[in-house]
Order: sequence, then C-alpha cells, then structure tokens
Amino acid sequence: MVREDGKRNFALRDTDGTEDSVFSGSTPRQAALKAARRLESVGESEDAAPRSEIRLREKGTDKVHVYEAWAWASTSPDDKPEWMPTEITQANVAKQGIEHLETR
Repeated sequence: MVREDGKRNFALRDTDGTEDSVFSGSTPRQAALKAARRLESVGESEDAAPRSEIRLREKGTDKVHVYEAWAWASTSPDDKPEWMPTEITQANVAKQGIEHLETR
C-alpha cells in the first residue's frame, strides 16, 4: 500500500516467517538498501563482504521481494557533516526475484 507521501512499507522477514523490522521507501530496492546496512556481518571492502539473503514483504500485498545483500565498512568522505561518524557502513543489493505468499 502506498502512503500519502508516495512511499511503501516493507517488512523484513526472517527464515521462520517472523517480521521484526519495517523499512520504507519509494521502491523495494531502496528499502532493501536500508535493511542491508543493518546486516550483522560487514566486510572490510565491497569485494570481501559476505553475502546474505534479504526477504522483504510489501505491506498490504502477498509479494515478497528477495535480494542478495552485502555491506562493508568504509571511512566517511572528507566533506562529511559534523554529526557523521568517521566510520560508516555502505551496502549494495541484487534482486533475485519476487515470490508470492500463499493465501488461505
């Protein structure tokens, strides 16, 4: 379901089907990137970052967007704002497909 501001909500699904976190974005990829930045395993570079699967269910639908996700630590840019830490987490995702939940 699309909110008034044009964003949609996506629930992060665990392997057992529980949904603990909700990420919003105008596209599923935008929400997946937000979720990927919170991965527990973070590599030292993009190439060395371990890959994980992220499953996001679009709220109000039976669609589950499946992504391969990885995150890595890097130093913040030189022109960073004062509130930004010197070490930041960056992420990337690759869409694997869309699945549909079975309705009862």
